[in-house]
Amino acid sequence: MTAREVVENYLEVAESKNPDLNAFTELDPEGALRQADLVDAGSRSGSLAGVPIALKDLIDHAGHVTTAGSAFYRRQAAVSAPVVERLEAAGAIIMGRTGLDEFAYGGSSENPWFGVVRNPWDRNLSPGGSSGGSAVAVSAGMAPAAIGTDTGGSVRVPAALCGIVGLKVTHGRIPLTGIFPLAGSMDTVGPLTTTCADARLVYRAMKGFDRSDPWSDPRDLQGRRLSSVDRIRVAVPVAWLEWVPTSGEARTSFETLCERLREAGPRVEPLRNQALVPDPIRVSLSAAEAAAVHRQWIDDPDKPYGPEVRERVETAMRTTTEEYTRALRWRAGIVQAARRIFSEYDLILTPTVGHSRKTIGVDGIVVGGKRHWTGDVLGGYTSLVNVLGCAAISLPLANDGTPP
Repeated sequence: MTAREVVENYLEVAESKNPDLNAFTELDPEGALRQADLVDAGSRSGSLAGVPIALKDLIDHAGHVTTAGSAFYRRQAAVSAPVVERLEAAGAIIMGRTGLDEFAYGGSSENPWFGVVRNPWDRNLSPGGSSGGSAVAVSAGMAPAAIGTDTGGSVRVPAALCGIVGLKVTHGRIPLTGIFPLAGSMDTVGPLTTTCADARLVYRAMKGFDRSDPWSDPRDLQGRRLSSVDRIRVAVPVAWLEWVPTSGEARTSFETLCERLREAGPRVEPLRNQALVPDPIRVSLSAAEAAAVHRQWIDDPDKPYGPEVRERVETAMRTTTEEYTRALRWRAGIVQAARRIFSEYDLILTPTVGHSRKTIGVDGIVVGGKRHWTGDVLGGYTSLVNVLGCAAISLPLANDGTPP
């Protein structure tokens, strides 16, 4: 197939499904087809030549408006973010921009200004957030790959709820320049795809140092290859699993995965380290940084916020120096604990989410007959990873065709 034919096929699917799913805030058929013709003419090549990619609508793309899911923020991008420049240099074709939680400050993609993004497995369910539109675009076959951002699970949670692969990269591995921030010390950019091989291709196209980004890491760390699977040591953090509200269904799936891994050769062992457990104080880290971003607008009557995000920003504004300092101290301790664990183990394994179903329009998630805060159920496993700064990946488990 030609690149034009590939792009036309994905655009056709996107245009037919988007009215029901609301994954895209903008489709760009003319721009995408123009880029496809350049690929077919041989003037653009690379590892992603001709691959359509959906872009989360808080990443600058030259000639397009970045909204960040807001009612008032409108940035006419004169230049593209480095991640977009690198994707296009590899031959990728940006086909459109995807929906998200307002300012990425949420976890369900129920946006008051652009509408609710719906899970393709069940339209009454949330796809998770904040990169919900990106996950839905891939899961529904509207795009073969998409780009999201992850500050507390915003790539991995939608990947889990939509049954695809979501990669949260090591902090500083992919530049953040040209991307609307939530909390810079934890923000990351990552791919959402249907396979690990695709995630690797897209990641390799985006990674690398960028001197315009103060968070960018100049080190080019190489992956480590193990000689055989039976030498892999996997830690299952018992206290962490006990802390996060986790449904029986999720626990059963996770235990089945652990058993299958043992049968395949890796040593999967319980880890009883009490230090590796989320703490409510972790919210102060992202809150203090988010407050610094939104302080310029939150009291301006001409800059409307949705009720949920307004409450979050106003709460963040009340974060005290003492709370932030205690959170930094806690973060330093848990990073030390993780380093000790990774000196003995190759992987730490948890579920991605405590439950895979969040009903649209309903606050909280019921687990074990009790209603819990959505952030604890959907973000209890993921947010700690952003505090640590290390990489993580959300993998779909094979199922019988029911929602993941």
